[in-house]
Formats: sequence, structure tokens, C-alpha cells
Amino acid sequence: MEQSSPEIIEHKIFAPSELIPLDADFYWLLQQGVVKTCTWTQEGNPISLGYWGAGDLVGQPLSLVYPYQIRCVTKVKALRIHVSQSHNLTDSIHHHIQQTEELLFIVRSEKMYQRLRQTLIWLANKFGTKMEIGQLIDLRITHQDLAEIIGSTRVTVTKLINQLEQEGFLSRPERNAIVLCLP
Repeated sequence: MEQSSPEIIEHKIFAPSELIPLDADFYWLLQQGVVKTCTWTQEGNPISLGYWGAGDLVGQPLSLVYPYQIRCVTKVKALRIHVSQSHNLTDSIHHHIQQTEELLFIVRSEKMYQRLRQTLIWLANKFGTKMEIGQLIDLRITHQDLAEIIGSTRVTVTKLINQLEQEGFLSRPERNAIVLCLP
């Protein structure tokens, strides 16, 4: 069987919910779509490590966490790039580090209210679409997904979302849609 050259960049398309294959020698540079990186505790509780979109770099070489999984949230188009090409990916690697630290900062907030609020702002800035009434988080994300990001329970997230809605921070014009009422 013929081995492909490490310099060859492969284009791949993945369906929503599909797992992106992991390889210690390859990165995935996302061109389109959204993925979620995650792991689990020893008890089997899920932990979100991040949400990544177009222009973001993901892959096993960027993580020492085990188990580690990359799941497509939407249809995804990505480039598979060998680690020997890292010199061409410096900006993407820096961006990955910055985003990881930003999420770590958010989840280390002491109050769940603040964690959720900052996470919603982060999601709106990264995946949002400007609307007349605010910023639509243009990503199908459940209360359970939000709970996994901030290290909480779905019940707590639901209560906090209701509180944030009453305060006028967000609105939910339809099921699974969140609009932040930011100036």
C-alpha cells in the first residue's frame, strides 16, 4: 500500500453529529461549520473543551486530554494537515491557545450566573448573527450543552436562562434560539 506524502492536504466533509477522526500526526483546519471538542470524567460525565468554527484548528496534536473527541455540530468542511506543516499554521495555533484560555477564564468565574452570561456573550461573538433586536447565537445549542460548557447542571442553566430573559439580557424568539440583547 502506498503511503501519502505528509505535505498532501486532504479536504474532507463531515455530517452533523459525525466524529472527526483523530490522529497524532494530523490537525484539522476548519473551513466551514462548527465542531465541539469534549471529554468525560471517570464517572462518565461530559466535559466540553470548546466550540470551534471556520478558521479554527483542532486535532489530537493540540490536546493531552484522554479521552478526546471532536464531534460535528453542523455540516463541516475541513482540511487534514500533517503536523510537519505546523510552520504554516502559527496563527491558527496561537488563536487556539487564546480561545482555550478565554474559555478557561470564563469557567473559572465563581458564580454560575456570571459563567453562563459570559459564555453566551462568547458564543454570540464567535457564532453570532447581527439582528435588529440583538445578536442571534447562530448555533443549535441546548441547555445541556451550556451546562457542559460551564460545569453546571441543565436545571441550573434553565433557571439562569429564565432569569437572564426576565432581566432583558436575552430573548428566545423560538425554540433553540437565543438572542442576546446587547447594545
